[in-house]
Amino acid sequence: MTEQGSLVAENPAVIMGNLSHQFLSPDGGTMDILQGVSFTVREKEWFTVVGPSGCGKSTLLNVASGLLRPSSGDVRLVKDDRDLKQQEIGYITQDSNLFPWLTAIQNVMVPLEIRGVPKQERVERATEWLRLVGLAGFENHFPRQLSGGMQKRCSIARTLVYEPEVLLMDEPFGALDAITKSTLQKTVLELWEKRQTSVIFITHDLTEAIALSDRVAVMTGRPGRIRAIVDVDIERPRDVYNITDLSTFKELRRELWQLLENELES
Repeated sequence: MTEQGSLVAENPAVIMGNLSHQFLSPDGGTMDILQGVSFTVREKEWFTVVGPSGCGKSTLLNVASGLLRPSSGDVRLVKDDRDLKQQEIGYITQDSNLFPWLTAIQNVMVPLEIRGVPKQERVERATEWLRLVGLAGFENHFPRQLSGGMQKRCSIARTLVYEPEVLLMDEPFGALDAITKSTLQKTVLELWEKRQTSVIFITHDLTEAIALSDRVAVMTGRPGRIRAIVDVDIERPRDVYNITDLSTFKELRRELWQLLENELES
């Protein structure tokens, strides 16, 4: 376990340096959301952030994506010492955010069209990614014709189709039933293990955090700071269906819960 402020210099992909952010409060004052957040995500690492509700986890991703400018501090997303462009960052939110007037394959092709990919290549890549997420045969269905889990699969395909260098995920499976959630965890983990994009993942689910991650950062209550970063020493590839049977899993879950419990009680 490493403490707040510890930075990993080896092969960095995301560097958060003393990041703080404030929002305006209804009374005209300011509300501290994030305070002095510092950590580094390595290339090809799955880095998960957990913490109490309202501690600034989603704000952290909005800053990392470039959608929000922090009040102070620095954030860099890099590849081989080159700063990434916003088009090289993928962001999967809690909602699927599919365009209702487009079919599944048309939704997946949108980011490729924006990037100027030729039509035939767009079709081929979108078709392949729909197959990879288990939606072969549903290419011409509209979002309203898909279940919630299928909509989320389509949303994941739409983000991964352009192969982002860094992938941000904000509780993408939170609204799904337990069976669909486990199935999608397995699908996304297998896709990540083949391509190993750098990931920052937000969740409230400690089982999910341990099953997917290389390291888990525990945030304090608002204003959010990094209380501790815990290494997940479980060999890959992982069996997400049976990982809870491992003694290492049980020890990690106990450690993470104790860190969170202290924050919930403070």
